[in-house]
Amino acid sequence: MVCEANEKKKTALIVGMAKSGISSAKLLYQAGYRVIINDLKSEIPGLEEALCGVEYENRLGVAPEALLEGVDLMVLSPVIPIFRPFVKQAIAQGIEVIGEIELGWRYCDRGTRFVCIGGTNGKTTTTALTGEIFKADCRMRADGSKTFVLGNIGIPITEHALETRSGDTVVAETASLQLESIVDFRANAAGLLNITEDHINRFGSMEAYIAAKKRMFENQTEDDIAVLNADDPIVMTVKTRARVLLFSRLHEVANGAFVRDGMIIYRRGCIEVPVIKANELGIIGAHNLENALCAVCLSLGMGVNINALRETLKTFSGVEHRIEFTRVLDGVTYYNDSKGTNPESTIKAIEAMRQPAVLLLGAGNYDKQSDYRPVFRAAKGRVRAAVVNGSNTEAIMKAAVEEGFTEIVAVGDDFREMILTAKGLAHEGDAVLLSPACASWGMFTDYEERGRIFKDIVNSL
Repeated sequence: MVCEANEKKKTALIVGMAKSGISSAKLLYQAGYRVIINDLKSEIPGLEEALCGVEYENRLGVAPEALLEGVDLMVLSPVIPIFRPFVKQAIAQGIEVIGEIELGWRYCDRGTRFVCIGGTNGKTTTTALTGEIFKADCRMRADGSKTFVLGNIGIPITEHALETRSGDTVVAETASLQLESIVDFRANAAGLLNITEDHINRFGSMEAYIAAKKRMFENQTEDDIAVLNADDPIVMTVKTRARVLLFSRLHEVANGAFVRDGMIIYRRGCIEVPVIKANELGIIGAHNLENALCAVCLSLGMGVNINALRETLKTFSGVEHRIEFTRVLDGVTYYNDSKGTNPESTIKAIEAMRQPAVLLLGAGNYDKQSDYRPVFRAAKGRVRAAVVNGSNTEAIMKAAVEEGFTEIVAVGDDFREMILTAKGLAHEGDAVLLSPACASWGMFTDYEERGRIFKDIVNSL
């Protein structure tokens, strides 16, 4: 998309100056906008360096409603709800309000294909896996096309939007917080892994959260592909005009991917394609089998070379902070699952363990109002003990009591103390699993920092 020249520059107000805000500011400056940056914080370390070369008006620490005069476009951070009063005020004044993924999509070459992955859990792993498959396909085709792996996985779409060319593919992790503010954003292929309770404090209800997840499909056409988890009843309520492919690890489907006699099969109509044996996958756990089945549908549905798919499924070993092997010490295996930021994600990590585990929960001071009881139902017979800290300690301890799980210890906010306590509780042959079931905010910058610090401490023992 090319910004048309105007006598007077249009003005963009960017509210929230984390990764997506920084990338949005850089893109809009290149596109010819006058850029105003805003955040609740009056100072953000490293921001000036990150925006080097960009001319902008710094209005950090100012209430955004005081900055609306003369603004044409507002770009919201995904953590800011679109129902905030200042957002409603902006819309009432005729200001267009969008999020970063809408902005990035608009500035990508219109010949760029968008392959999007959503869901409560597993979307980072599935996005990374699908991205590697498409990259392998590009190498085999050797036509100069590129694959960009962007979105909620850690690199904003706006960061590379202007680099895209016709024939390129953007594989994007799309979170509900981002989808809330889309307008025209369209996924050529969209896969929805699952929907379980999360971010209720942000959306206000499960119904609103589900509706945000489903927005990934709303602008699709009959030329597009929708990939749905046939084993998830909420996912199966999605309405779309796109061609539907299903995936299931529990039963066969008419069109899509499933497992028969240990073999992953892709079926379209009466044609079946054996892919690889399920036990050849480079990632472990039943949840990762589901992730792989979704990636199979997205890849083959978009015409990826079968050999590129097979090779990548076998060699892809997962992503950082998601059931990531860290170390074996005194016969105990340590896993970093800091990406486990909600109960359902932690349950999947527990189920993936091949040995008894000591589970680290909490490790954050942000309340999502989650129900932790299902974690302790899954823990029975699998988890030897749990260690908990952070602001959700009381809710987690209460859930453990209600489910009859007694081997749980609360510790102070010192992360090293938490890890040392788990080390003392673990037996030879056990695992120590950091899978907090909670957001990291308030104690750490993000789940990535929490995971890195966990690995640093474990490797220093």
